[in-house]
Amino acid sequence: HVEFRSLDPWYRFYFHGGRQFDYCRSIEDTNEQIKKFEPRDVKGYARLLATSKAIFEVGFEQLANRPFHKIRTMVAQIPSLFRLKSYYSVAGIVNRHLKHPLLRQAFSIHPLLVGGNPFSTTSIYALIHYLERKWGVYFCMGGTGKLVEALHALLLRAGVKVELNVDIAEITLERGLATGAIAEDGRVFHAERVICNADPPTVYAQMLPQDGNRRKRLAPEKLTHYSMGLYVLFFGTQCQYPDVAHHTIWMGPRYKDLLADIFNKKILSDDFSLYVHRPTATDPSFAPEGCDSYYVLCPVPNLRGQVNWSEKAPELRDRIVKALSETIMPDLETTITEDFWMTPEDFKADYRSMHGAGFSLAPIFTQSAWFRYHNRDPHISNLYFSAAGAHPGAGMPGVLCSAKVVEALIDQELKGQT
Repeated sequence: HVEFRSLDPWYRFYFHGGRQFDYCRSIEDTNEQIKKFEPRDVKGYARLLATSKAIFEVGFEQLANRPFHKIRTMVAQIPSLFRLKSYYSVAGIVNRHLKHPLLRQAFSIHPLLVGGNPFSTTSIYALIHYLERKWGVYFCMGGTGKLVEALHALLLRAGVKVELNVDIAEITLERGLATGAIAEDGRVFHAERVICNADPPTVYAQMLPQDGNRRKRLAPEKLTHYSMGLYVLFFGTQCQYPDVAHHTIWMGPRYKDLLADIFNKKILSDDFSLYVHRPTATDPSFAPEGCDSYYVLCPVPNLRGQVNWSEKAPELRDRIVKALSETIMPDLETTITEDFWMTPEDFKADYRSMHGAGFSLAPIFTQSAWFRYHNRDPHISNLYFSAAGAHPGAGMPGVLCSAKVVEALIDQELKGQT
């Protein structure tokens, strides 16, 4: 269906001040990189991996593909969650094992990949370290679009009818059950079950009829914590930057305080950190010969922060280009070709993401497992969610896991087990 290409290094970190760290495919190469910063942290990294494996064996293998729509399921897991210190943050777990401040940054950034602050995201997400060691880090040749095309083709081969470019306005209900959906153009779709991949907070706020149904959300809006927003800059270059890895993490001068500005104060700071994606490092089809293609993710406040993006977006573009030009991409200001950007306003308009959040609900403990939106609505028994805001969470692996949970729930229902 698709070709996956293994990456090495998995991530290249560029720290403020010029030091670099490669997080490599082999543990041996990673340890050599760690030694350059703090030799004693080699043993600390081994302990971190052991901790991550223990969390993975519960948090992923036992919980990720399992429905959490019943409170007793959550209660049964409480002893394991406490034993694994899930009340710690990811940064807290990492800091217990590693001493060098830059290595602490590098090994605690994973929650940002699913929209969470490493200093408040439950340590369950530390399982990503072992998950990557177990299965590796890959790139789908042709990009995410190629993966979507392959899934589409698979659906067609399985006999599924796919309607494209349909904007759903409302999920219809009758006698407490979902009966289908109404599109913006007036078309009506009838269904025995509705499986929804939209952002659950938006569904409850805007897409269910009657105020009574709309109030049946997980928690009051004012008590809900959302992930950060994303400013995404897309551009090409007339030359190539071979020293920029496929996945490059460009760290600014601040870490914890910058994250507090983004997640807590919800202000757009003068400094920033960036994720730089260079697909042409692996797949040359992304740009003409001798050129590069990029997108850069800059974590920013979601729309609760009241940032004037029509004013700030072009300014942030110039600041990012200048910062990269002065560090890992010399003369970028003159080699850049076409560029465009997306802001949290676009995430709200294009993806109906509540507050323009990049990853729906933040992955804190009180918004995980049973506390996250359930994969089957507790009030509308034939309405299902396979989405970033539903269990187990955001990111492509998380959303695909939520689809597996929905499949299991429907299969159990058809077999009369629920």
